[in-house]
Amino acid sequence: MDSAFALTAFVTLFVTIDPIGLTPVFISLTRGMPTGLRRAISLRACLAAIVLLTLFGLLGENLLRFIGISMPAFRIAGGVLLFLTAIDMLFERRTQRREGQSDGADDHADPSIFPLAMPLIAGPGAMATMILLVGQAGPGWQGSAAVLGVMAAVVAITFALFQAAGLLERALGRTGVLVITRLLGMLLAALSVQFVIDGIRGAGLL
Repeated sequence: MDSAFALTAFVTLFVTIDPIGLTPVFISLTRGMPTGLRRAISLRACLAAIVLLTLFGLLGENLLRFIGISMPAFRIAGGVLLFLTAIDMLFERRTQRREGQSDGADDHADPSIFPLAMPLIAGPGAMATMILLVGQAGPGWQGSAAVLGVMAAVVAITFALFQAAGLLERALGRTGVLVITRLLGMLLAALSVQFVIDGIRGAGLL
């Protein structure tokens, strides 16, 4: 894979995953958690996202076809899950559940796998992008390995930005985080609807 394609792959994955846009979402989903727990959640989320994107990059459509799932159906499912997350953010249900827990570390409140790893970091768009990039890299393991390396670099940038979440949260203050939480909830709701529309269009129903 030449340097031009590597740059194209990096820019494509960076825009698709959007680490900068995910950082305020991470702040909202982990608000009030201690630094150590927040760091562990970000690490689990990024590692899980790397595993998921690697699987889709290497196996791709064959994996979905094997279990009888089309990419449009996957997009629709991801959109529905993301919409449920947006509802939680809009109405502060996640915060209310967390405040009702004595230690704040209940497994049911851990957002590392859902929604952080999937569908936010390793969403349908990122998975489809990995399938496309690996296909464009050409035959041989070198091209696939290079695409996986670019993907890992983008996720590493995401992890680094997540580590700065505490500084951003202190700079914004509680009111600022509340405003951003609801704003992002609206944006996530719109994004989830777009996922569903893309899935319906991809299925030829629209």
